[in-house]
Amino acid sequence: MWAEGVPNLVIGLREGLEIGLVVSILLAALRKTAPGTSASPLWTGVLAAAVLSLGFGAALTFSRAELTARSQSIFAGVLSLVAVVLVTVMVFWMRRAARALSGELRAKIGAAVMVGGGALALTAFLAVAREGLETALFVWTTVQASGRTWIPLLGAAVGLAVAFGLCVVLYRTSVKLDLGKFFTRSAVVLVVIAAGVLSYGVGELQSAGLVPGHTWVAFDLSRVVSTDAWWVSIITGITNLAPVMTWTQVILYVAFAATVLVMYFRPQAVAAPARVRSAASRPLRRPWLYLAAAVLLPLAAVAGFVLAAPSNGGAQAAAVTVSAGGCADDWAGAGAGRRTFTVVNESAHGGEIYLVRAADASVIGEIEGLGPGTRRSISVDLAPGTYAWRCVVPGQLDQRSPAAQVTGTGPAAVAAPVLPISAPDLAGPLRANAAYVLAAVRTTAVEAQRVRDALQHGDLPGARAAWLPAQLAWERTGAAYGAFDDLGVAIAGLPQGLPGGVADPGFTGLRRLEYGLWHGESAASLVPVAAKLGDDLQALTVKLPTLEADPADLPRRAHEILEDAVRRHLTGLSDQGSGSGYAETLADVDATTAVLDQLRGLITARRPELLPTLAREAQALRDALNATRAGGAWRAPSAVPLARRQQVDAATGAILESLATVPTLLEIRAG
Repeated sequence: MWAEGVPNLVIGLREGLEIGLVVSILLAALRKTAPGTSASPLWTGVLAAAVLSLGFGAALTFSRAELTARSQSIFAGVLSLVAVVLVTVMVFWMRRAARALSGELRAKIGAAVMVGGGALALTAFLAVAREGLETALFVWTTVQASGRTWIPLLGAAVGLAVAFGLCVVLYRTSVKLDLGKFFTRSAVVLVVIAAGVLSYGVGELQSAGLVPGHTWVAFDLSRVVSTDAWWVSIITGITNLAPVMTWTQVILYVAFAATVLVMYFRPQAVAAPARVRSAASRPLRRPWLYLAAAVLLPLAAVAGFVLAAPSNGGAQAAAVTVSAGGCADDWAGAGAGRRTFTVVNESAHGGEIYLVRAADASVIGEIEGLGPGTRRSISVDLAPGTYAWRCVVPGQLDQRSPAAQVTGTGPAAVAAPVLPISAPDLAGPLRANAAYVLAAVRTTAVEAQRVRDALQHGDLPGARAAWLPAQLAWERTGAAYGAFDDLGVAIAGLPQGLPGGVADPGFTGLRRLEYGLWHGESAASLVPVAAKLGDDLQALTVKLPTLEADPADLPRRAHEILEDAVRRHLTGLSDQGSGSGYAETLADVDATTAVLDQLRGLITARRPELLPTLAREAQALRDALNATRAGGAWRAPSAVPLARRQQVDAATGAILESLATVPTLLEIRAG
């Protein structure tokens, strides 16, 4: 838990040193330029900058609390990206400007003394406020990423205190500090922290639906390692890496950190000294007006977002507490309508928190991954009834609070509660899916044998005609996003990413046959490829019954099959010459429909209207795909008229939007 304070300690130490150095230089310059001048205006500017920074942080915190859940995600995501930009710019600016900082500030102080006390205060304010706002924003984003715990705030306070203490020592004594080495080494730590904040911000925007890929999970370690382990706390606290991350988050994390560090340590070009225009030649008019504007504008920007974004409509807040010995024992009910609850976790374990309907345990609202010593708020629409809280630490405990009444007049419409689902509930659908996939793989093997037979007889036209049924049979297995691991790659892998491309020995299977059949290769040269494909399919049929499927994969697969079809087929990524992208997408519709049939009972019990909607949208997509044919033959997407392609894209987008509901609806609630 204490590791969560490390990022803000580094931020506070570095930014505090920058602020302290700026103030020290300003004081020294003032005493040298005008020995008899009072330093009160300067300290007034510093105080105003501090108040602005604290007010900005408070405005961010209280403004977010008034937003809806989606608006909160957008708010946190956008500000996280802004914080990353500011910190990155600050790192490079400090490397470039550190040597000239003292001279620049001394020149500004000299000009300000000539103008008057207001200009002196404004100079100090502007010099400190930039660093203060950066610090407030970055500290706020790291606090959000860690789950609103007080530990990051303590880390920032300790860092600032140490920094200011060092500055006092440096100012009053002759102690020397190698600031160049300090800023260089701390820059590396800041870049790693900023990469984590970037990953967190993108995750928030994915949760809000503004960035795609929310279901493209790169890894999920939450069921493998305990999030309460000390070493997990250290890693997540320092790097902001989460136990569950999407591919978008992982790629951006690595790309950002690598790119910025390479650019930072790249040798700098020696720039010619720039001619500085005297600040005294342009006297500052109305300095207090600029001072007030600098204080109010950042706060106005936050207020503008809050006013423009949907809010909780004045929802009344209530607190419930999770302790080591109880789950929301202080829950005493509430009034019907829109309500906001703040859940405080005072236990030593992280977990999942659910507000449930007492009669059937249907989920009304949930908080995922509430860490120890943290608090988080949720807003829900409550109809009159009896409700309870459920607190779950995966693999350790599952407790429920006493049930309590919600009374009064409820809202006109509330979101339907979600019946809880557990891994055993998915056992039947998983067995049905396993049998379906095994049958589809066996069908693929039969069709692939026809391709091999044609090649052995030197019949290239026959092999081309037999290839498409084999490929479509494979598509109907629903093998999206690298399913079946190495065997899946061997059977239908693409050449992209291989060192040798299409000539790489690792390029095998159906796509290798497609490339050869449509690029003039001889039948004899393709026979070994077809033989290996047959062996790999046979190996998969033997391996499939032994595979242990993750129950959570099946609901995700309902959405991923067509999502992967968009990525691979509709973009032309998978096409190796046959131009069969639309035909393959149609087979993916069949695979999706099969998964939905396997999940029919679970979906109908929770959203009776969803399956009829999906059936209509699936038929609309089938019609749009079949309309791209010419004379009964499939055409490559690039050869289809634009209007037809747009119909396919529209139908695909519509069904994908509806399918995105399935993984959330059938998410296995912890415990």
